[in-house]
Amino acid sequence: SMSTIKVDSIQATDETASRGVSGVAAAWVNFNGTGTVAVRESENVASLTDTANGVYIVNFSNSMSNADYAALLGSASVVYDQGTLQDTSTASYVGIKVQDGAVSSFIDATIVSANVSGELA
Repeated sequence: SMSTIKVDSIQATDETASRGVSGVAAAWVNFNGTGTVAVRESENVASLTDTANGVYIVNFSNSMSNADYAALLGSASVVYDQGTLQDTSTASYVGIKVQDGAVSSFIDATIVSANVSGELA
């Protein structure tokens, strides 16, 4: 069985500064957003929902304390001026949209990623 160590901050052995544990990724995911969407690797991700072209919902295994977390998003496709945007999000999921900036439509991407920092519930 796993043990839980409870701390307010952490510091790597080669660092001089410590950081609050809420700054460490609370969840992250890398998934294929084309065809049948599929998670490649993740932490604290229960499931993935493909709601429309380029529109996804990443459901957390353990919810955040609220919806005010920071989500760093990225994606890769053949479109040059593509943007990855945070869509409607709650404490239990982060919404992601991948947009083709040239035509303002949402597009599926071969790689979509999210790194979520904040406090878990």
